[in-house]
Amino acid sequence: MAAKLKKGDKVVVLAGKDKGKQGEISSVNPSAGKAVVDGVNMAIRHTKQSQSDQGGRIPVAMPIQLSNLALLDSNGKATRVGFREEDGKKVRFAKTTGEVV
Repeated sequence: MAAKLKKGDKVVVLAGKDKGKQGEISSVNPSAGKAVVDGVNMAIRHTKQSQSDQGGRIPVAMPIQLSNLALLDSNGKATRVGFREEDGKKVRFAKTTGEVV
């Protein structure tokens, strides 16, 4: 099945503690059905000091379920993603506006 959400997409969180927050997808794990979104689902990771790193408490974005994310259309609203063929190529489009993503 084709990926509805990809790296670099602007998304909004639909459910959970970060509901309503927006961000950009930095990585996707299709087999686990999760994605890492910048600034969303943050956790504190304690790192040990090394020669190259100061160490300490560092906030890190954790993966979030793809079902809790929705693509942002050109109007800044959450939308579902559909597929259609244009010029012999399969493209993704926003269901609310109909424009190609």
